[in-house]
Amino acid sequence: MKAIVVTDQAAGTAGMRLAEHPRPEAAGNDVLVEVHASGFTPGELTWPSNWTDRLGRDRTPSIPGHELAGVVSALGYGTTGLSVGQRVFGLTDWTRDGTLAEYAAVEARNLAPLPGDVAFTVGASLPISGLTAWQGLFEHGRLQPGQSVLVHGAAGGVGSMVTQLAREAGAHVIGTGRAADRRTVLDFGATEFVDLDNDTLEDVGAVDLVFDVIGGDIGKRSTSLIRAGGTLVTIAGPPETRPVDGLAIDFVVESDRVQLREVVQRVRDGRLRTVIGNVATLDDAVAAFNPTERVSGKTVIRVRP
Repeated sequence: MKAIVVTDQAAGTAGMRLAEHPRPEAAGNDVLVEVHASGFTPGELTWPSNWTDRLGRDRTPSIPGHELAGVVSALGYGTTGLSVGQRVFGLTDWTRDGTLAEYAAVEARNLAPLPGDVAFTVGASLPISGLTAWQGLFEHGRLQPGQSVLVHGAAGGVGSMVTQLAREAGAHVIGTGRAADRRTVLDFGATEFVDLDNDTLEDVGAVDLVFDVIGGDIGKRSTSLIRAGGTLVTIAGPPETRPVDGLAIDFVVESDRVQLREVVQRVRDGRLRTVIGNVATLDDAVAAFNPTERVSGKTVIRVRP
């Protein structure tokens, strides 16, 4: 099968290449998915799991990408809950070959049915952003109606999902970003917008929850905005400072079939929009991940027409 493979960690995305690679087999509790579309996260080639297995052994050449949408083509021994020919989408294991390929072997529990009225490209754009937003808001942030949420990077893939889900949950949403992001962030449901280049972040006042995707100085300054009992949730690594009278939680997203169903149902209902910036073929994937111009939104690879 054709796949994007990497062998040189130091080269980053420049070290990606299209190659022939053995088709994986579905082990116990796996399904073999005929991949129709795949998502890739910027920076994922810095993750150790792309280069070693669970025991720390080198596993290159490896296939990156952890989001997919496709069709089940085979079931492993003992696999239940899915069937051959079923449309699925989901998030694959971090330490196994990924989804930038014509086929991927995935644990069945990491996949959810993809309704027929949701395009494969849309399905492949949802797992990381949608699950990260859901888990950060509702599992770790324990968001309640009427609370206030400060969302950094509110026009981005994760931030836009956070903004929409928080607004739907009845929160007062304050989104941040660049000046050019203002209209986009407000369209996604934020009540207020903070231009991080020109506005003073501290003018926001006290909030119940900060969802941080940026880290660094912005993350540190945000902790002072959290009111007593509030929470800082971040995916930018362990926070350097913590709220005086609150929680600071950094987390790594996990696959969850029930949550995937919740996310995709909101897409079907029109309550949730995903941000896709570029759709490329597998043959053009290397160029897509090394763009000459800035692309807003998520890059999705259409593996099959």
